[in-house]
Amino acid sequence: MIPLNKEKIFAMGLSVIDLESVAVNNLKKRIDDNFFKACEYLYSCKGHIVVVGIGKSGHIANKIAATLASTGSPAFFVHPGEASHGDLGMIRKDDVVVAISNSGSASEILSILPIIKYLNIVLIALTSVPDSPLAKAAHVNIDIGVRKEACPLGLAPTSSTTATLVMGDALAIALLESRGFSEHDFALSHPGGMLGKRLLLKVGDLMHCDKDIPSVYANESIKNALLEMTVKRLGMTTIVDENNKLLGLFTDGDLRRALDKDIDINMVPIKEVMTLNGKTISADILAIEALELMEKYNIMVFVVIDNNKNVIGVLHMHDILKSGIMPIKL
Repeated sequence: MIPLNKEKIFAMGLSVIDLESVAVNNLKKRIDDNFFKACEYLYSCKGHIVVVGIGKSGHIANKIAATLASTGSPAFFVHPGEASHGDLGMIRKDDVVVAISNSGSASEILSILPIIKYLNIVLIALTSVPDSPLAKAAHVNIDIGVRKEACPLGLAPTSSTTATLVMGDALAIALLESRGFSEHDFALSHPGGMLGKRLLLKVGDLMHCDKDIPSVYANESIKNALLEMTVKRLGMTTIVDENNKLLGLFTDGDLRRALDKDIDINMVPIKEVMTLNGKTISADILAIEALELMEKYNIMVFVVIDNNKNVIGVLHMHDILKSGIMPIKL
């Protein structure tokens, strides 16, 4: 095996980055009337944006479709080879097809063009050959403009796929802005991600409720309160009146202070040592906002109340952290 030459390795790495940087930078010239026209077609699409590509361009097409779909433009990827064997049924007359081929001559894509034309479907092409069959057949062609790949053999798609990916992102983000797509909209399509959790999970989704709420009456003994805390395992208990209105809290910290005073836990009612009232919150507040308030007030627990001031839940900081939501400033 020939040993690696570090200088040659560094030189080749830098060369690839330089060549692909040039390819991406040249895309600035392609933000023109064709780009705008493509955005118009995509923006006014009443169906789905169908992105097709073969080989490495297929991988790029798949990613572009995913980016469009996650940023407010319903889209999906169709393999052109499979399209010829039944998957064309997925494409409807209200759709827009985005076809990706650096050469503009991929046979698998060209073979489905007659059907796209027959259905009168808008076709947008991303190629590097403006006079190619695909570019000529399209309603609008965006010239990616890559004439040289970073691969020294000129064979492996490198600069062309990178530039195409960037152009796909440019289209997606231009549409995102035009649609007024917001963080909340993004969260709805990413409910399992961190942003989705930050913008969707509310206190009511995470709080302990019903029989899981630690709760005692004001005249019960400290011992009973401790038993309730032990069973519910939240390090605290609420103290409520007969109408389930919050009177106060009793926490591990309150217990330590009571023991320091040598209080008889079997005889002294909890109302004598409880912390009056306590911090409360609404079930409709976002969990991330609750976490930020906990940090602000240096507390671990919120009592959740409804509009009538009734206790409906308890939220512990650990419940928020277990959900995957973390503080913004760590």
